Amino acid sequence: MLYLLLVSLIWAFSFGLIKGNLVSLDSNFVAFVRLLISFLIFLPFLKIKELKQEYIWKLLLIGSIQYGIMYATYIYAFKYLAAYEVVLFTIFTPIYVNVINDLLTKKFHAGYFITALLAAIGTGIILNDKISSSNVITGFVLIQISNLAFAFGQVYYKRVMKNISAVKDWNIFALLYLGAVIVTFILSIFTTDFTNMNISSTQIYTLLYLGAIASGVGFFLWNYGVRKTNIGTVAIFNDLKIPLGVLVSIIFFGESAKIQNLVIGGLIVTAALVINEYRFNKSLYTQTTKERSK
Repeated sequence: MLYLLLVSLIWAFSFGLIKGNLVSLDSNFVAFVRLLISFLIFLPFLKIKELKQEYIWKLLLIGSIQYGIMYATYIYAFKYLAAYEVVLFTIFTPIYVNVINDLLTKKFHAGYFITALLAAIGTGIILNDKISSSNVITGFVLIQISNLAFAFGQVYYKRVMKNISAVKDWNIFALLYLGAVIVTFILSIFTTDFTNMNISSTQIYTLLYLGAIASGVGFFLWNYGVRKTNIGTVAIFNDLKIPLGVLVSIIFFGESAKIQNLVIGGLIVTAALVINEYRFNKSLYTQTTKERSK
């Protein structure tokens, strides 16, 4: 859980960078460059000799969806939505995480679903703003595709890595970024005007930060944390970065926000996390007690 909290704090500082510095660039190009940087960072650690070809393809698939499709749609949505609207429309990700997990496990986890719903409600209270964009439907659909892609990748990575013991996470993570790079490169071929592209130094620094830290280190630590955490907590943490982002904006960037909404919504999200952890630990204790009594 500590890994998820650390990444949430990193991402809390990154919300305004895309809208503020990169919206003038083609969204697929932005996604391609930052994911290429992430891939190059993890390439030296790649060890797949002991990895079955089946798992190589699965990891490439996860990366192409969780990062490739997610980023392409997420960044493109900024052309239709204000930054706060993009953040607002990501609140449904915890629900998607639980639904996808239930579909893959073929079992409905009511407790996880309820706490995920609480997290979404709490986050919605924090982001209680009027929608002002004229193309809100297009932006909303793009963000939901992004949410679904990111949610699927987390859940499926957790399942796939249960069957891989020969290598460590950092030895295979370049495969995920490679899958994402392939997808975003193909998309950028059709959408990016390379001949007339002008990139400022600020945009270069932003891409380097996002590619190396927010994406490179952030995504690795996030998926690594997903493996170490129950799916209910994973779902809630998908929204926890939002109140953290609002808090960071107030403290470090002098932005204004409805403090009452932040407190109430933050307490609801925290309550969802506490309830989920209590239920999970209680269930784990009961299961352990039964096994010892046999």
